[in-house]
Order: sequence, then C-alpha cells, then structure tokens
Amino acid sequence: MRYDIPIYIGNDALAHLLDFCAAQNIRSLALVADQNTYAALGQAAEEKLRARGYDVQTILLSGEEIVADEHAIVQILVQMDATDRVFLAAGSGTITDLVRFVSHRARLPFISLPTAPSVDGYTSIGAPLVLERIKRTLIAQPPLAVFADLPTLCAAPRRLIGAGFGDILGKFTSLADWQLGHLVCDEEYDASLAQRARRALESCVRDAAAIGRAESAAVQNLMEALIESGLCMLEFGKTTLASGAEHHASHFWEMKLLWEHRPSQLHGAKVGVATVLVASLYDRVKQISRAQAEQRMARVPSPDRVVEVQIIRQVYGPMAEAIIAEQSPFLNMDEAAYTRLQKRILDSWDAIQEIAATVPPADQIESMLAAAGAPTRPSALGLSDQEVELAMCCSHYLRNRFTVARLGRMLGIL
Repeated sequence: MRYDIPIYIGNDALAHLLDFCAAQNIRSLALVADQNTYAALGQAAEEKLRARGYDVQTILLSGEEIVADEHAIVQILVQMDATDRVFLAAGSGTITDLVRFVSHRARLPFISLPTAPSVDGYTSIGAPLVLERIKRTLIAQPPLAVFADLPTLCAAPRRLIGAGFGDILGKFTSLADWQLGHLVCDEEYDASLAQRARRALESCVRDAAAIGRAESAAVQNLMEALIESGLCMLEFGKTTLASGAEHHASHFWEMKLLWEHRPSQLHGAKVGVATVLVASLYDRVKQISRAQAEQRMARVPSPDRVVEVQIIRQVYGPMAEAIIAEQSPFLNMDEAAYTRLQKRILDSWDAIQEIAATVPPADQIESMLAAAGAPTRPSALGLSDQEVELAMCCSHYLRNRFTVARLGRMLGIL
C-alpha cells in the first residue's frame, strides 16, 4: 500500500507546519515534548501556532530518561483534556512512538515534528513500546505529515545524529537478512522496496565524516534516508526490511538493561554496534565453502525442544512463554524438517554467498561509524563481553525469522 504523507525537510519547517494546519482546517493541537525537545523546537512551534490563533495544549513529559513505557503513556493521558486535538509529536523516536500509540488509541491523528535525525521510524505504523519491561511493537498509525526543521536537526546532540547513522548502517545486515530469509524459508520479500532502502543507505555512506561534523547538507541527506527507510517499512506493512539480526541484538540489550534498571542507551547506537557484530558473522559465512558448510551442519544437532526451551527460560525470564510460542515452528522442527532445511541451504549456497557479499566487512562498518562519531564497540554502551555473547547466541529467539544468526547457529559459528 502506498501512503501520501507530506514530508518537508528544510529551513522553514514551522512555516510549512502552519500552512499545512491552515489547509487541513486544523484548529486544535496537543503538543507533546520533553524538557529537551520543548527547548529545541517545541516552544517555538507552540508560540508560532498560538500567534496564528491556534488552540494549543502543551503536554510535557518529565523524567531524566524518557522511555516509551506505561509511565510515559499515562503521563500523556493524564495531561490530555477532553478536546479532540491533532497531536504534534515534537521530539525524536521515543516521543514519536508514544504519540503514535496514544493518538491512535484515542482515534486522533498526529503530525511528526522531529528534533533529531536519530531513527527511521518517524513514518512507521509500528510503535515500539516497553510494557512490563518487555519490548513490544504495537500497530498504530503513520503521521499525517512530517516537518523536519534542518537547523534543529543539525543542532541536535551529536550522539543522536550518530545514532541515526547507526540505524541507517543497520540496513546493510537487515536487507541481507531479509533476502536470506526469503531465499531459505520463503519469507515475504519485495525486491523494489529492497532497492529503494539500499539506495537510501548508500546515499549516506559517503557522507559519514560530514554527518559526524553535522554539516547541513549531510544531515539533510541522513534525514531523507531515514524517512525513506521508514516509508519502505510503511509500504511493506512490516519492519522486516529494516530490522534483522542487528535489531534483534539491540532489542535484547535494551530489555536486559531495562530489567536491570540501567540506562537503555540510544536505539541507533545499539543498532550500529550490533551491525558490526552481525557483519562479522557474514564475514565468517563468506569464508565457508559449500563442502565446509555441509561438514559443519552435519556436526550441529537439530533443535532439541527441551534444551532450547530451557535456554529461553534462563535468558528471557518474564517473557519466555511468549517467545516459546513465537518460536514454535523452530522448536517443533523434527529431524526430517531440519534435514530439508539443511539441504535447501546447501542447494542455495552460491546465492547465500552473493547475499553475504552485499555486506561490507565488519572493520569497514566500524570505520564508517567512527567517522560519523557513533559508538563502535559494545563497551562504549556499557555492555559486557557476556552480554555481547548472550545477544549473539540468543537474540535470534526474539523473532520467528531466518537471519544470519540462525544460519550461524546451524553452521556452529556462533
């Protein structure tokens, strides 16, 4: 499905917002921001709207670290009044996801007013939320429009800009995983959307250093790429093309950090670091011949449901039962089905090598991240070697998908 969402990225975003509201006969708005995003752009938007006679209610979220969880949702609900308003999400990924969810459940539309080029989810229908400290993506709605103020984007903290670049670089592995799952397990795939997402990715790679310096043209290019990735997800109806093994590792770390009441770190920063690790898996796949793959898979036993379930319960605790249900096709695979999967992998080995070749070497991805000022190592995010090992061996349980992490498990290279 194609969506016609007005999108503006430039120096006059608030003027375009005012024109849009006038054209759509929008008179009442609920502006949602936190203290930082209100100072960055929310206050200016509020003042300009009120100066034009608009009825604006401002909802400010409080707290040192705003998490898209029940607490923040209730903050918005408590501050809402009874007027039907168009929501205005003045913020980055967390604010946008909260507003996307609340506005949808309130049967009201929302407009996105990004304050940083930090994520690709501004145009998504999915709202990633942390509910009872478990990461879940709930289907909600896309924005009516997106107005991104370029000077505000360039003035965003560099760590947020670096996070956006990390989220984009994650498409190297997510697009490869998407194609891999289609090849091996007939997962739904759209080649035209894959090409669009790759063009957006490649447009940013050459700008890594300029993005790190927050140069205007490079930041605009990054924001355009993030928006394009989001539109591809929106048209596909799922996040698959932009969320592979690197996102599964990121989600695993986020939940673990939240369970332990530690700072959850920026989504894109975690994705960038995980992309280096997942690219290293593709590096290893590139070095394995078909004969070696056959030998390796012969030594790895098929899934033992009892053993796998025990691992899931040990690692995932409160969300184990949901994951066990999600993974039932994998956990219930008998010897014959596993043998058929192995054969399909071997029969497709040349094509798998072609997919692996689309992922740059891990050290190149690490260099790109460093050039953009983004974290490159798990230690920069406060993650231990054990947490890295857990993510690489166990995060594939989070989704019923065939990614390089699942392939790595079958080859015995994790």
